[in-house]
Formats: sequence, C-alpha cells, structure tokens
Amino acid sequence: MSSALRMVAGLIFVGTLGVSSPVYAADEFYGDEGQGSSSTEQPKSNKGAESGKGSIGAHIRISQSTPASSSSTATATSSDASWEPPVCWYEPMYTPEEYEKFIKGAYGGAEGGSPAADYAKKREKEKYHKGDKGLWWQVQFPDDTYDKACPVTTDNWEIWVPPADPQPDPNKVTPEILSELAFNSTKLPTPPVQLQPRADRLLVNLGTRVAFKGDLDRVWTTASLDYKGVQLAATTVATPVALKVDAGTADADPQSCTYDLVKRKDGYTADSEDAGCNVTYLRASGNGTYPFKASITWKVTWTDSADPDGPPQQPGLPDGLSTFEQDVTVKEAQAVNRASGMSHG
Repeated sequence: MSSALRMVAGLIFVGTLGVSSPVYAADEFYGDEGQGSSSTEQPKSNKGAESGKGSIGAHIRISQSTPASSSSTATATSSDASWEPPVCWYEPMYTPEEYEKFIKGAYGGAEGGSPAADYAKKREKEKYHKGDKGLWWQVQFPDDTYDKACPVTTDNWEIWVPPADPQPDPNKVTPEILSELAFNSTKLPTPPVQLQPRADRLLVNLGTRVAFKGDLDRVWTTASLDYKGVQLAATTVATPVALKVDAGTADADPQSCTYDLVKRKDGYTADSEDAGCNVTYLRASGNGTYPFKASITWKVTWTDSADPDGPPQQPGLPDGLSTFEQDVTVKEAQAVNRASGMSHG
C-alpha cells in the first residue's frame, strides 16, 4: 500500500473512532514522488556533537555535546514525575502549490462522503491558499508509537500559517517546545562512582567513601528547525549540581547521603573523604548483596538559540537525573581480618 493510501486509511479509521491519535507514521506525510517536497534544508551539527544525534518529527534535528565523562550514558529522566514532553506539534511542510499536489495525491481516491474525501473538499474550498504568502504546517510526532492522545483534531492535520500569525496555534512549534524536545532527547553520563573500600569489600561499621573516577561537565542538547525559511532553535544545558548515594538497605546509618559537586578545572567532581556524611552499613550482606545507588541531579536551563551560552529563558525545565546502581558486598570486619591472618599464616 502506498503512503498516500495508508494516510487516507488511517484518517478514515481515526475519524470513525473519534480520537486524535493517528495510525500512520509521521514520515509517510511526505517524501513520495508527487506528494509535495521531499527536500530538506538541514542545519549543520555542531562540532563535537557525537552523541545524541538524530531527528524528531519531519525536520527537527537534534545534536548533543560529547559528555566529558567516559562513563556510559542514558536518556535523562525528569525529577518531576508529572512532567511530559510534547506528544505532537505543527511543523512547516508545504507551500500552497506543494500542498495542493499533496492533498490531491493523498486523497484523490477517497470515496465521496468519507472523512478523507470531506477533508480534501475542505482544502479545495480554501483553494489551498494559493497566491497567499505563508506555509502549510503539518502535525508531527516524536516517534511512531502514538501511545498518547494528540490534542490536534482530525480535521486540522495541517494549518495555514501566514508570515504574520495573529493568533498562533498552541501546538505550533516554538523555541519552548523545541527546548522540551531537546530535554527529552538529552543523554546524561551515569555517575562515575568509585567506592573505597571496593564494592566487593565493604565493611560493617566502616564509612563508605565515595569518589568520582573522572570529572563531569555540563551537557547541552540543541533542537533546531531550518526549513522553507522558518528557522528556530533551542538549547538545553544540563549542569551537574549534586550527588546522592543510597545504601540500598535499612541496615545502614545513614541510609543515604547527598554531596554538592565541586567545580574544578576539568569539570565537576565529588569526594566524600572529608564530608560529614558517609553511608555506614550496620549488617553484613551475608551470601547476598545490597543494591547501592548513586544519582546525579542536573540543573537544566535553556536558551532560545543554538548557543548554549545564550541567556536562560522561561518557563524553566525540571531538573534532570542520571542514575547508576551496583551490587555491593558487605562483610564483618572480624571475618575479613581472620581471613587475612589465615592467608598469611
């Protein structure tokens, strides 16, 4: 089945159910011969953006700075459990001439009276805004799962946007929306935590020293749109501010500690040697282990450009979190000393 027919079938299905989530992939909205323009004007990725590259929607490009730490990375999680990234938005897609060609190609075979045929007729009555200045913007999605309802109604998968937009649609992509998409695409280093004694040799009643094997530095992610004369960008900047460690058991005092990260020449680091808080286990793990967890809190700001050093914008974004968990073995000090004495006897 061609992408045009898939789109028609999808719209009929959606219109019948009365829901706003589509059942066809966003990349099927364009690119086929005879269906508008498939060319894109992609901005160049920033130097050093070797992780977090990719694209979202039709023409939004993602680039991320290379984390200074050599530890593994994972997609950032939000400290605010209620925060969610945009589920859909409008992007510029077609000139009036391209849009006419697209609609006729996508809906040309729709049966009269069907939602697809009605949609095509509606656009024909508008004469596709031929002769007007502006672009047709089309709804786009972050991926092809469509597991959350999009607030866009099925009779407005595209909207007409003139150069001077008196009442912008709330779902039209903006730097703020781009900042949220950038935040949701950010990959943060897992905490490069090193324990003393080693994770397999922790001792009862001995404070566990926590240090970094390397330094962390800020991580920035840019989401940019550069298509048909529409240029927008936003950059999120995640700066590590605190490290929290959790013993993984109630048999510890304290069970958790939080340390402010210290900025040094090569980045931010932590070392709890002289801190007033160090996790101390009160009971050996026996034949098992404890799940020791380390989490870094990242302060996230954003700029309305591709420059991470631009002025921070409002509204703000929630803090980001990156977490690393490892199993630790805790032994009685007497058992360790006895075993050590026997090995040297």
